[in-house]
Amino acid sequence: MQPDDSAKITLAVTDWIDATFETDVSGGLAAFNRTQLGPSRYRDLAVSVYRGDDFIGGLAGYTAWDWLFVKWLWIRDDARGLGCGRRALETAENEAQKRGCRAAWLDTINPAARALYARCGYESFGEIADFHAGQPRYFLQKRFEHESGE
Repeated sequence: MQPDDSAKITLAVTDWIDATFETDVSGGLAAFNRTQLGPSRYRDLAVSVYRGDDFIGGLAGYTAWDWLFVKWLWIRDDARGLGCGRRALETAENEAQKRGCRAAWLDTINPAARALYARCGYESFGEIADFHAGQPRYFLQKRFEHESGE
């Protein structure tokens, strides 16, 4: 780009992300990241939780670069306190380890969820103290133990 080319640059703001934009930006970022980190081996990971035939919750996330990211973990109100969240998290962690992951990370604004994650071995690595309306947002991680005890 030449110095005088900056005058030819335009910016556009929209309130939606179309498929072409998403493909172009995510593809460009993925290509850059591969040069820095190597291939991500990205794979979605979902754990559905049922009571009989009744869907009562689930976990959604993905594995990439040897990490599990937990995007969402939700258990229906009438099923809380039964250990479903812990079991969904442990199931996702076990699958992530089978995929070669060495750790997991997630974030939450829910103090009860934060307590669950702490009981499951997650440790804080960051916090936004006033994320929204005085509510903090917590970032947690867990390093998986290897069979060799490392």
